[in-house]
Amino acid sequence: MIKFHRQFDPHSIKLLIFDLDGTLIDSRLDLVHSVNAMLRHFARPELPDEVVASYVGDGAPVLVRRALGDRKDEKFLKEALDYFLAYYRIHKLDHTHVYEGIRESLAAIQGSNGVQRKMAVLSNKPVHPSRAIVEALGLGQFFIHVYGGNSFPTKKPDPEGARSLLKETKTRAQDAAIIGDSSVDVLTGRNAGMWTCGVTYGFAPHTLCEAPPDVVLDKPHELTELFA
Repeated sequence: MIKFHRQFDPHSIKLLIFDLDGTLIDSRLDLVHSVNAMLRHFARPELPDEVVASYVGDGAPVLVRRALGDRKDEKFLKEALDYFLAYYRIHKLDHTHVYEGIRESLAAIQGSNGVQRKMAVLSNKPVHPSRAIVEALGLGQFFIHVYGGNSFPTKKPDPEGARSLLKETKTRAQDAAIIGDSSVDVLTGRNAGMWTCGVTYGFAPHTLCEAPPDVVLDKPHELTELFA
């Protein structure tokens, strides 16, 4: 169901910025397995899938820090992060897939009659695996840019990445929307002055009550209903 909290005209939107994990792709298992491989390597107890998934959204360094219990030993954290990233680089596509309905929605939005609309990805996942996953899963054709958590000096919810996309596409903030599954994405959009769209099928729908988006979607195919 599409539910508006703040009314706007979706067809006036010229730039759509998508989160990646939990929004376009279900990468839960590969992230869980990579985190638990890192924990095993350092002789730490593994974590349940749902716990690891709840840690996703603020970038790999924060994910690793949370999984280790927010340790303060920076040297150890770097070793753990390096191990996690190396393992994930190899296993990032073992189980990761596009959510059902996403590909069709992106094609419908891209092909909307009479609307000059651009789409981009802004993730807190490192940029190289982000781009590799987007290309491997056949989504690259839809996006003018794919940016990750290390593409800019700051990560979401800092608006730097979103503002860079606005500038690069010559789009006014009021003519753009960000789509994501967590409060991180909503706050990014707010901080950039953009419209915000939350999806409840992803990893962190429970966080959307912390920062309610302008519109909420329950299913990927509703992106077509809203924007196409």
